[in-house]
Amino acid sequence: MTKLGSCCLNIQMEKRFRFVLALVLAVSHLGGLVIVVSISSLFRFYSAGFFMHNEDICHHFYGVKDVYDGFDIRALSDRVGEVLTRMESLQDKLGKTVQQLEKEKDALDKTITRLEYKKFLEVEVIRPLYNAHIALRQIRLPKAEGIGNFTMEEEPLINTFVTEEIRKYITPKKNRVGKVNIYGAEKIHNTIGHACVLMKKELEEYMDYDIGSYCKDDWNLAQNLMVNGCDPFPRRRCLTRASKIYQKPFPINESLWKLPDGRNVRWSNYQCRNFECLSSKNPKRGYSKCSGCFEMDKEKLKWVANRSVPVDFLISDVLAIKPGEIRIGLDFGVGTGTFAARMREQNVTIVSTALNLGAPFNEMIALRGLIPLYVTLNQRLPFFDNTMDLIHTTGFMDGWLDMLLLDFILFDWDRILRPGGLLWIDRFFCNKKDLDDYMYMFLQFRYKKHKWAISPKSKDEFQELSAKFSPTDSFRKSQLKNDGLNWDSEEAKEIYSFSMSMFTSIEANNNVDGSSSKDGNSKRAGIHRSCGRVEVT
Repeated sequence: MTKLGSCCLNIQMEKRFRFVLALVLAVSHLGGLVIVVSISSLFRFYSAGFFMHNEDICHHFYGVKDVYDGFDIRALSDRVGEVLTRMESLQDKLGKTVQQLEKEKDALDKTITRLEYKKFLEVEVIRPLYNAHIALRQIRLPKAEGIGNFTMEEEPLINTFVTEEIRKYITPKKNRVGKVNIYGAEKIHNTIGHACVLMKKELEEYMDYDIGSYCKDDWNLAQNLMVNGCDPFPRRRCLTRASKIYQKPFPINESLWKLPDGRNVRWSNYQCRNFECLSSKNPKRGYSKCSGCFEMDKEKLKWVANRSVPVDFLISDVLAIKPGEIRIGLDFGVGTGTFAARMREQNVTIVSTALNLGAPFNEMIALRGLIPLYVTLNQRLPFFDNTMDLIHTTGFMDGWLDMLLLDFILFDWDRILRPGGLLWIDRFFCNKKDLDDYMYMFLQFRYKKHKWAISPKSKDEFQELSAKFSPTDSFRKSQLKNDGLNWDSEEAKEIYSFSMSMFTSIEANNNVDGSSSKDGNSKRAGIHRSCGRVEVT
C-alpha cells in the first residue's frame, strides 16, 4: 500500500514537473525570440552603413522622405510595436501562471486535467505566439525598383493590419503566367474602403477565422462596418451559415404575395424570431423604417389602388408615359420588394437595394423570388453607364441627407440612366425651410417633368405626401384644419413642412438660351450649376 501511494505521488510530481517545465520552456523561447528580433534590428542598423559611409546605402536608409516616398513608415512602426506588445503580454501571462502554479502545488493535480492543460497551451500560448510570429514574418519593407534612383515600391495598407487574412486579401495577386490577364492588368487588387483603417479592431475581429470552417454568425458586424465606411468590404474564406431547418421556397406564382416560411431565415441577430413578430402593431419589432413592409395585405395596395392621399402615383400611369420602353430598373430604398413585385407583373425586371436595418429585408426580397442588392449609400452603383430604363426611390432618401452627398448620389443615378429613361422620386420628405434647396438638387439636371408635385402636411416634420398638382391655399387650409390647427397660427407655421415627389424622363430639352440640343446622345441640354440657391463645393 505504501509502495502504491509512493508510486502515485511520483506520477503526480512528474506531471507537475512536466507542466512547469513546458511553461518555463515557452517563456525561454519567447524571450529568445525577442532577443533575436532585437539583434536582427541592430544588425540591419549597422549594416546600413552607420560606420562605413557608403553614400548609396546611407541614402537608402536615411532618405525616408525622398527614398521611401509613398511608404507609410508610421504604419510599419505601429505594426512592430503591436507585435512586441503581444509578445510582452504573453511573456507576462506565462510568468504569472508559473508563479500561481508554484503557490498552489498541492491542489494542482486536483484542479487541472490533461485536457485543460492542452487547451491552456493551445489558446493561451501557442495561438498568441503563432500570431505574433506570423505578424513578424509578414512585415514588408518597400522593394527598391532600382539602386540608382532609389525608387521604392510598396502596396498600400499592408503594414496597417496584423491579422493574416486581411493582409493576404489586400495583397495584389500577380498573374501566374506573368502576363496581362483578360482585363489587361498584371495584378488583381482586392480593395477595401478607406474607413476600414479607422475600424481596424472590428475588421480584424471579422477576419479572424479558420480557413474552410464555418463563419461566425456576424453579418451584423459586417453591416456595421459597411455603413460606417468600410466599403467595399473584404471577402472571407469560410463557409456561410444558413438556417438548419431551411425549407423549399414557394413557387414564383405564390411567393410574390405570400409571407415566406420563417424557418428559412437566421433570426439570431434580430429581435424577432418569425415574420409574424415583424408586424407594425408590435412595438418591439426591432426596426422603424418601412414599418408595414412585412404585412402583405397592406403591401398589395401600393402603386395599384387609388388612395385618399393625393401623392400616390400608380404604376399603370407611370408605364403609360413610356409604353413598352421600360424593361429593367433599380428600386433604391428600404423595403421588402413590393415595387419590384408589381413591376414583375408588368414584365419589368427591378433590382431592389436593401440593408437589414433591424429586420430581414434582404431575405424577404429573395424569398419572394426577387433580386436584392446589398449596398449602402457609400459606394458607386455597380451598373454601367446608360443602362437603366427606370430608377425609383421611396422612403429612404429624405431631408436628413447632406447636400453634397445627395449631389454625388444624383449624379451617379444620372450616369446609369439611359437617354429617355425615367427617374421616379417617390415621397421625398423635407422641412419647409429646406424645400427650395432640395428642389434645386433635382431640377438642376433639366429633366423633362411628367409628374411634379409638392404637397404640405402640417403634422409631421417628415410626412408622406406628394401630389399631382401645385397645392392651393384652400388645400393647405383644409389639411391644417384636419390636423386641428389654424392656418394663421404660429403653431401652424412652425410645424408646416413639405414633401416632394417628381417623375421625370431624360430627354433633351431646350437650352437656357433658347437653342435646342443637337446631340442625339445627350440626356439633357446642359447643367448650369450657378442658377440655383444651393452651392455645392
